[in-house]
Amino acid sequence: MVTRVLFTMAALVCLAIAVSAQPAEIHRVPRGRQLFERETFGGNGRTCQTCHTTDTGTVSPDEARRRFRHDPRDPLFLHDGSDDGAGHGSRRMRTEATVLVTVPLAANVTLADDPSARTVTVRRGIPSTLNTPALDPVLMLDGRQATLDAQAAGAILDHAQGVVPSAADLRALADFQRGPAFFSSAELRRFFRGGEAPGLPRGRTPAERRGRRFFEDLPPDPAAGLKPGLCAHCHSGPLLNTTNDFAAPFIPSPAPIPAGQRFLSVGVSEFNPAGHPVREFVFNAGTPAEVRVMSPDPGRALVTGIVDDPTLEHLNAFKISPLRGIRHTAPYFHDNSARTLEDAVAHYTKFFFVASGGLIVLTPQDERDIVAYLKLLD
Repeated sequence: MVTRVLFTMAALVCLAIAVSAQPAEIHRVPRGRQLFERETFGGNGRTCQTCHTTDTGTVSPDEARRRFRHDPRDPLFLHDGSDDGAGHGSRRMRTEATVLVTVPLAANVTLADDPSARTVTVRRGIPSTLNTPALDPVLMLDGRQATLDAQAAGAILDHAQGVVPSAADLRALADFQRGPAFFSSAELRRFFRGGEAPGLPRGRTPAERRGRRFFEDLPPDPAAGLKPGLCAHCHSGPLLNTTNDFAAPFIPSPAPIPAGQRFLSVGVSEFNPAGHPVREFVFNAGTPAEVRVMSPDPGRALVTGIVDDPTLEHLNAFKISPLRGIRHTAPYFHDNSARTLEDAVAHYTKFFFVASGGLIVLTPQDERDIVAYLKLLD
């Protein structure tokens, strides 16, 4: 009897300690983390982490299929994650991991098949939060939200179907996303805190060292087949996400492309490898400047209304993705059409050949070398 009483008392003491410790433990979790990982904001059950997972900052088709097997009612498959946008079907999310994104049309942009529409719905992948927003101020694939607070409020309202949080909560979310959990390397964390910008890894294997040459800031060299520095023309800077000084003479364009440009068309909407529905977009309808464009997604041009695009920065253009940590963030491109790094580099082989009029031909070995180097970029 005494033993039983002592055991019961011990159990109650442990339970009391556990209960009393729980609020303190919750209190130690930063407010921003609680909001990001757990808060649904009174919406459809999604949290920020529903679409921006811990490991990759995004969702891949493999991840979507795993989650569907675990729970077909996962909030990922609701609303704009469903096939019809109304919660029915999950095939698109499980096969390409795109969401239905409703984009406001610039004042001078209309749809040929629905001239009164002021928005258009397109299929896009989920931008990764890895190294963003801490190191990359361009937050959206088309740059339509200028601040992190606006981006978070829009995502909560549009994707989670929730109530926009207070200014204090938006600041807490922003602070958390600039925290250590969102960097792909310790070197980038130090850079964020004011340390030295990361350089290009030297490469260990012959393939990695050959691949490095594509990412060095070098001028175009016809004698070398224009390959050295080829990738760096659009992937330069600390995060490898801006055009460099040599982009202007390399990229075929009616106007010089300035260094530091963040949006560019690389033929993804033009080739449309994902096979997304194509619509006719009308710019400046009924004026002498009217232009009609067939595209699955005109990208930044929907936001800016600019179609006369000599620097390739608007029509069918999207954010130049950071390459730091790129091996973690598959799939690639705005439409998730490249499931692997190999797929992404194969796209560029096609793009460079077409854009250069057949002057630039990447060999299978070149492709393997570029992929090997991309995997070093943490």
